Amino acid sequence: MKYVVALFLALALNATANLMMKFGVRRHGASGVGMDQGLTAVAQSLLSNWVLLAGLVCFAVNVAFYTYALSGIKISLAYPLMVGGGFAIIAVVAWWLLGESLSPTQWAGIAMILLGVLLVTREMQPAA
Repeated sequence: MKYVVALFLALALNATANLMMKFGVRRHGASGVGMDQGLTAVAQSLLSNWVLLAGLVCFAVNVAFYTYALSGIKISLAYPLMVGGGFAIIAVVAWWLLGESLSPTQWAGIAMILLGVLLVTREMQPAA
C-alpha cells in the first residue's frame, strides 16, 4: 500500500510541476524580459521566478517518490498510471484554470485514456 501511496504522490507532484512550469513561463512572459535583452537577463528573470522554481522542486520530489514506488510496483503498471493519469489531470486543469479548449473528441480521448489506465492497473500487484 505504501508504494501505491508513493506512486499517487509522485503523480500529483508531476502534474503540479508541469502546471507550475506553465504558470511560471506565463509569468516570465509577462515580465517583458526577452532574449533581445541577453541571456543573463533571461536567466536572472527565470531564476527569480518562484513559480517556475517551485515547479522544478516538485519535479525533483516527484522523482524521489516515483523511484520509491518502483521498488514495490511493476513499471508496466506504474508508468501507464503516471503518464495517463498525469495527462488527464493536466488536460482538465488546463481547461479549467488556463482556459484551454477541449473538443468533445478530446474529452472522449481523455476518458478512453483513463479507461485504459484502469484496465492496465486493475490487477496491481507488488513487483517481483
